[in-house]
Amino acid sequence: MRRKRKGRQWCVWGLTLMLIAGCTGPDNPVVILPSNQASTVTLTYFGNKYEPENVKVIEAIISQFMDENPGISVAYESLKGNAYYEALIKRMAKGKGDDIFMVNHDTALTLAKQGQLADLSGLATIENYTDEMLSQMWEGNYIYWVPTTVSVFGLYCNLDLLKEYHHEVPSTLAEWEAVCDDFVRQGITPVIANNDISLKTVAIGMSLAATYQAHQQAAYFEQINAGQAALSEKLSSGFTYVEAMIQKGYLDPAATLTTQKTSDDLDIFAQGEAPFLLTGAWAAGRLAQKELNFQFSVVPYPLMEDGSFVVINADTRLSVNADSSHREEALRFVEFFTRFDNIQKFADQQSSFSPLKNSRPSSLDQIQPLIPVYESGRSVIGSDSLLDKPIWELTAQAVQRLLQGEPVNRVMEQLDEEANLEG
Repeated sequence: MRRKRKGRQWCVWGLTLMLIAGCTGPDNPVVILPSNQASTVTLTYFGNKYEPENVKVIEAIISQFMDENPGISVAYESLKGNAYYEALIKRMAKGKGDDIFMVNHDTALTLAKQGQLADLSGLATIENYTDEMLSQMWEGNYIYWVPTTVSVFGLYCNLDLLKEYHHEVPSTLAEWEAVCDDFVRQGITPVIANNDISLKTVAIGMSLAATYQAHQQAAYFEQINAGQAALSEKLSSGFTYVEAMIQKGYLDPAATLTTQKTSDDLDIFAQGEAPFLLTGAWAAGRLAQKELNFQFSVVPYPLMEDGSFVVINADTRLSVNADSSHREEALRFVEFFTRFDNIQKFADQQSSFSPLKNSRPSSLDQIQPLIPVYESGRSVIGSDSLLDKPIWELTAQAVQRLLQGEPVNRVMEQLDEEANLEG
């Protein structure tokens, strides 16, 4: 084991201590700059949380930090989607990285290998994280990122449409297939999926659910890291099922290829013509704010013969630039951001769960069915940090190939080839 221990941009008007710059064109990120002229240090904070409601919470945390640290100002800049991670890697490669930034599993692997992430293990808030999160965070004796949420991926159900066609919310694989098959017979494509996270979380979850239930994932990932096992050894079963979903007409592959997550997919589902949507539970709050003519709920993936599971990620991860000229102040900000109260309100706003011990679940009504399954431990980590391969990107590419009509055996061969290149 390698571990020692267990798009569309928005101008957002907010703090009186801040002014807005940017939004000068469709390709420009949101930039929020401080106007506190008395400060002696300005920290730059780069992230992929761009929606007004997300930024509002970040603004509030920044404002409180600046109140408690009058010598420090914080400038937050955001960029949407995959463009954010591309920009982050380019900035870091050019030596122009921000003081604080968000990373995911794949970018953290890259930047940590290059020595560009500062050690966060000395933060006073580390002891507050759950054991499950700590198992993800420790890299030998170091911690290079800290999560601020636990994201959960779920199945959105149009309750009114299910009732109209005399169906209950499915809770097992057999029930799921019976419902989907019936909608297909009725001429209705049952599943809306986006071109990023929907189908790869299905594939990862179905492939690894039994492995996680048996607590064998660490041994499996260690074999892959050492080159003693192929990534497709277990993932092929989940991708075979995704291929079957496409062939059985559960989803429209051409439409899925162009459906953007947390935007197009929500808009399509909001029309009320499909019973199911696969995406992150964090979008439930936004969907609930739309003028819907139906009720919906977000439930665990009903994709096991004996029940359901959830796919989760340690998410919205914060890192500090190892080369920051204000590293001490940046560490202070991250420690402040990961206080219990800040984490709780940040996770609540995103319809996500807190990564800290003794925290309360999100109160949003529509995601309540996820909580008992999550708390029971029937979960799969979508991008497990025990794996030294960029699984999030590799599986996204594999799904794209399936949607384009490539056979699953060839897709799995390519997956292994690309994973080996990363080794």
